[in-house]
Amino acid sequence: MNKIITLITAFFPVWLCISVGFGLWNPEVFSSIKGSVISDLLALIMLSMGMTLKTEDFTRVLSRPIPVVTGVVLQYTIMPLSGYLIAKGLNLDPATSAGLILVSTCPGGTASNVLTFIAKADVALSVTMTVFSTLLAVIFTPLLATLLIGSTVEFSSGGLFESTLKVVVVPVIVGMIISRLRFADLHSFPLAHRLLLVTKRILTLLTEMAPVISILLIIVIVTSIIASSKDKIFQSPVLLMGSVFLLHASGFIWGYVLVKRFTKDKILSRTISIEVGMQNSGLGVVLAVANFTDPFVAVPPAISSLFHSLIASFLATIWNKEKNLTISEE
Repeated sequence: MNKIITLITAFFPVWLCISVGFGLWNPEVFSSIKGSVISDLLALIMLSMGMTLKTEDFTRVLSRPIPVVTGVVLQYTIMPLSGYLIAKGLNLDPATSAGLILVSTCPGGTASNVLTFIAKADVALSVTMTVFSTLLAVIFTPLLATLLIGSTVEFSSGGLFESTLKVVVVPVIVGMIISRLRFADLHSFPLAHRLLLVTKRILTLLTEMAPVISILLIIVIVTSIIASSKDKIFQSPVLLMGSVFLLHASGFIWGYVLVKRFTKDKILSRTISIEVGMQNSGLGVVLAVANFTDPFVAVPPAISSLFHSLIASFLATIWNKEKNLTISEE
């Protein structure tokens, strides 16, 4: 089971490319996946993320607050500013601009934890930063998106807050509760001992499979959006894909350079680079579908998932070959 999980997670970009290619070739297969279905899929992703969290993920912040705060601050400054400047600099059309800015204001993605592991960086720190940037998304994502997008396209700013709360915070909390149930003391319930034992085994299996579930659902969401917008994507593919690539390249580069410049810590620099460069693109897709009148706003976030995974995989492969690096405890 562990080998299967590792195979699926480690080659996430490969499966995503294959799925997107199939979706572009035969978009009708994914035509039924839209609207509320996409929101439900993202809620399941965030639920599975919550199931992987432990109390230690939060208490760890108390022992290492500076790296966590640094990562979260860079997440909500570098990416939104990059998204805004790239959209303006390339003079993108309103829908593409809104989609690019929207995904730039999203929190770090859960796939960053997998790539951090491959890069031999600080996985515990990556998980903690993902958790806190995700929980803070209920405030910062709608706020920054509303501020930077402005009135260029029609959307509901109040709906952004509501959608973020419903598909991010609530599922994560429910997932954490489910995770805690598998550690419950069975001896307190002798009459239901066997039932609870079976339940705990199921919960344990679901928790172990959570990363795979997240990846598979992300692939379905991204493929469905790209497939449904196939014709419009091919109208200006270079500008669209170039802008998304520049957004993530900016996050990876500045995340690494700034941290390396002030800390001289390679492990910390890698961790924050991956965390900043990778967004929760699924959230961007859901927010776009639920709150923007132009359906093309969801396309840049969908493409974003593909590009940040490819860039992070490339960097992780290079960094993985370096030896004799240790994680700082400061």
